[in-house]
Amino acid sequence: MVSQSDKEQTHTEPAIPTEEELRIPEELPLLPIRDVVVYPFMIIPLFVGREASIKAVDQALAGDRMIMLATQHEIGEEEPSPDQIYRVGTVGMIMRMLKLPDGRVKILVQGLVKARIVEYLEEKPFHTVRVERMVEPAAPDSLETEALIRTVREQLGKIAELGKQISPEVMVILENITDPGSMADLISSNIGLKLAEAQQLLEIVDPVKRLTKVNEFLAKEHEMLSVQAKIQHAAREEMGKNQKEYYLREQMKAIQQELGDNEGKEELEELRKAIEAAKMPEATQKEALKQLGRLERMHGDSGEAGVIRTYLDWLIELPWSKTTRDSHDIARAKKILDEDHCYLDKVKERILEFLAVRKLNRTMKGPILCFVGPPGVGKTSLGRSIARALNRKFVRISLGGVRDEAEIRGHRRTYLGALPGRLIQGMKQAGSKNPVFMLDELDKMGYDYKGDPSAALLEVLDPQQNNSFSDHYINQPFDLSNVLFLATANHSDPIPSALYDRMEVINIPGYTEEEKLEIAKRFLVPRQLKENGLKNKHIAFSDEAIQEIIAKYTREAGLRNLEREIGNVCRKVARKIAEGRKQQVKITPTSLHTYLGAAKYLRDDEMEKNEIGVVNGLAWTPVGGEVLHIEATTMPGKGGLSLTGQLGDVMKESVQAALAYVRTHGDEFRVPAEWFQEHEIHVHVPAGAVPKDGPSAGCAMATALVSILTRIPVKKDVAMTGEISLRGKVLPIGGLKEKILAAVRAGMKTVLIPEQNKKDLEDIPKEMQKKIRIVPVREIDEVLKLALEKFPLAKSKPKGGAGPKVMVRPQREITA
Repeated sequence: MVSQSDKEQTHTEPAIPTEEELRIPEELPLLPIRDVVVYPFMIIPLFVGREASIKAVDQALAGDRMIMLATQHEIGEEEPSPDQIYRVGTVGMIMRMLKLPDGRVKILVQGLVKARIVEYLEEKPFHTVRVERMVEPAAPDSLETEALIRTVREQLGKIAELGKQISPEVMVILENITDPGSMADLISSNIGLKLAEAQQLLEIVDPVKRLTKVNEFLAKEHEMLSVQAKIQHAAREEMGKNQKEYYLREQMKAIQQELGDNEGKEELEELRKAIEAAKMPEATQKEALKQLGRLERMHGDSGEAGVIRTYLDWLIELPWSKTTRDSHDIARAKKILDEDHCYLDKVKERILEFLAVRKLNRTMKGPILCFVGPPGVGKTSLGRSIARALNRKFVRISLGGVRDEAEIRGHRRTYLGALPGRLIQGMKQAGSKNPVFMLDELDKMGYDYKGDPSAALLEVLDPQQNNSFSDHYINQPFDLSNVLFLATANHSDPIPSALYDRMEVINIPGYTEEEKLEIAKRFLVPRQLKENGLKNKHIAFSDEAIQEIIAKYTREAGLRNLEREIGNVCRKVARKIAEGRKQQVKITPTSLHTYLGAAKYLRDDEMEKNEIGVVNGLAWTPVGGEVLHIEATTMPGKGGLSLTGQLGDVMKESVQAALAYVRTHGDEFRVPAEWFQEHEIHVHVPAGAVPKDGPSAGCAMATALVSILTRIPVKKDVAMTGEISLRGKVLPIGGLKEKILAAVRAGMKTVLIPEQNKKDLEDIPKEMQKKIRIVPVREIDEVLKLALEKFPLAKSKPKGGAGPKVMVRPQREITA
């Protein structure tokens, strides 16, 4: 087999050969070639694969390297007979030969002169022929010949401009050729002529006639390219987008019919079966089939078809009828909740109540539970435990920072890149219509010009409405009544009242030190040992060491920092084990400094002695309770009140109310009215860089003012919380457990609380109540009797006192 290896062919302007160089033998081996016509002075690589052809090449190489090159009529013929080979060909010189690994031979030949096969001398083992050289007549040097050469050059330039691929090298060579025959041969081999046309040109001996024929081919090609360019230009201008899509669509349809391509129909049929298998509601299924009908009538590659296909995929993959079977084993559920969480008895009791009711009434709607508490108390992990206890799927979405209503209800399908809201996405992720769905960080949602996502949640979290929740993308009602919705928040104030009213709020306060110790021993230490590749034989925490970490290295209501500090110790021990230590490392209070450094929190909450004008107030923060040293002092002046410490409006009003009460009862404290006009009062709450606000500092403010007016010190081990009215009544507050926890941490012995908060003592663990004296009070007089060293009956006018010592507190947002 002989074939052309490359489309590019190399041509050179023929040099004037000598007579000796043009001496052609009469007998030559014949090499039939398939897909190309070789012209004189043409250099071309050929692949030789037929056995007879390889022998012919070997015979030529053994002699003068000349071989007769003739094209066969049919390309597919493997053993062409003399009748199947053109008589006119080219005598070529084999310049190089390379044997290939597959047995073929690659040769580089150069055409020398045209020749005619006169007679076949042998046919085995290869064709041997007698050839006769075809001598071309000299071209006349006339104006007609010069005009023809110029015309051919112009024609070739025009078809090149119209897009015909002509090598730039060929164009350069043509500028220097003046012989009509050589020009005809060069152009013939580079304009992509059919095999029969190229052979026809080869057989024309007269150079002018041959160039004239080439000109005819060029004129025909130029006309064809011009018409093609005109059609394309007209089509681009007149054919609009829809017409073009229709034209291409019809072409594609015709091609698919010719190829028998039914993939599109099979895909549509699969979608139809999937819609029927999804067991959608009747109205939803009707809409899905309607959209499928639209999809069948449009081309699969159109943009709208992609939108409809995506919409149908969402409809199919949603769990319209798939549910998981609830586990109603209350004993098992209690065991799981106890395994995963210590304490939290109120939450566990509520879940067990839900299971009990669900067991008796299978048609009950899912409740909406909202866990409110500081970070790190286990709100989110509690949701996973509930899902495991119920044998349901668990889905969590974070709403922190969400400001767009479309995050809840989804985008309408008219928008580019539209998607369903997070609720529908979560249902698809769960794969069942009754998962445990946790809405995390509910209090951290915002709103802007794109809508209020909390308003969009009203329908979701209303058991009377969520059985037909409507998502803008799906645009079909979806039943959420079987979903057990859980929500979490750090505090409930930012939650809109309408949304708050639809949920059952369960407060999860912070843990006591005893509770933290137990949780650390049962959960935190084993988990950190596992995460750091340690075992009990490598490290042992003593209870005293854990208590030291709780008291001096963390200050929080939750457990996150405690677990971080335990993990910090474990990592340092892991390094020692990796370096070759074999003995068990025992963590004790004395060795903690080695692993965690100096204690971060010392008992700076506790005052060294009883001081005038310094009161221990109690405040609530997002991470637990806090002790505030509220300070007051007086100085000569023209009267007035100064407030410092970044107090909010509510706390400023508390100071004003306390001062009004004190001035109203000035006679009882033996303070004349003109004293207030001759002195200035300054109230300060340390940690001035931290904003502070909240309705529970009135009692502490009034006590501090009475102390500076009567010069009676305040007991250092007494803390208090409660708001004050103008009549001296002590008003109730919130966050009692967190505040008492803070008082216990600070070493207080007595805590004064409003009488109306006495009912909240049920939430305070008995162990913690034993550590501190809790005294309910009704009026400010009771507070003064317990907080001051003696009942304030001054014998003389008080004098301005020096300002108290400033205490440094941790910088965190504080609500009194």
